[in-house]
Amino acid sequence: MSGVSGLSSAIPESAWTEVACGLCGSGERRLKFRDGPFSVVTCDECGLTYVTPRLDSKALIENVYDEGYWNSDAAKERGYTDYRSDQALYLRTYRRRLKVLRRHFPRPGRVLDVGCAAGYFLKVMQEESWKVTGLEPSDAIRPHAKELLGQENVRAGLLGEVDLKPASFDLITMWDVIEHIPDPVAAVHEVRKLLAPGGKFLIETQNIDSRAAKVLGKRWQHYKHAEHIYHFNPKTLGVILERAGFDVLENRPWLGGKYVSMGFIAERAGRLHPVLSTLFSPLSLFRKCALYINLFDEMIVVAAPKTA
Repeated sequence: MSGVSGLSSAIPESAWTEVACGLCGSGERRLKFRDGPFSVVTCDECGLTYVTPRLDSKALIENVYDEGYWNSDAAKERGYTDYRSDQALYLRTYRRRLKVLRRHFPRPGRVLDVGCAAGYFLKVMQEESWKVTGLEPSDAIRPHAKELLGQENVRAGLLGEVDLKPASFDLITMWDVIEHIPDPVAAVHEVRKLLAPGGKFLIETQNIDSRAAKVLGKRWQHYKHAEHIYHFNPKTLGVILERAGFDVLENRPWLGGKYVSMGFIAERAGRLHPVLSTLFSPLSLFRKCALYINLFDEMIVVAAPKTA
């Protein structure tokens, strides 16, 4: 048994907890679908889609974000086939995404990347003369970030538990991170404390109201239930930001794509249908070739603290 099914069976049943809505606290919800032990539900009160049961923060880090997450034999269901080997693709993707940041920052400043993984985004920011800090709770991938960025620039732990100076960052980013955080409301409030005057907050996350999500249904590639425990749309993400004292400056899908290998395309095709996996398998021979793909199912949101 592999992937999420194997993961859920390997963890004691007592570690999995049925949860209510992480945005409004309501237990009233409607079922979208079940997949093994997981239910994907939408809150009747506020419209947030989430997964239940799930693990708490400590259990997530210990059982989900281990080495098997970054080097997975079932990446359609959990983690990445080989995150480290795709370094060049991630660097190329983040250099493309600099277009977003350059609209908001005429000069370099201080950036905190929450959930920095191997440090690829921050490496690009170092190239742009930014002073970088990465926060990464996974012991498995953090050494790679330290090697890439410098030991002094990467911290271990979770947002809110690591001692960071208030009002000390001009930019705080969460690239494909907020959907993993058990308490996103508290996390966004913590971001607000850490931003310097004039600072900005950038979030990239999947949009469950996108056309791709609706067309693909339960085969949507972002349904990875042990790790993607929330699925936002512009409204629910906007509510979280507003409650923490932010105004949304922009929400665009245009740079939400990424450079991927041909092997990645073959792998994800198998999620849609086993026959497609067979048909696309020859692409794995061209693994080093890359394409930029954007299904417009991800939001890149830039927000700023409300002014008095």
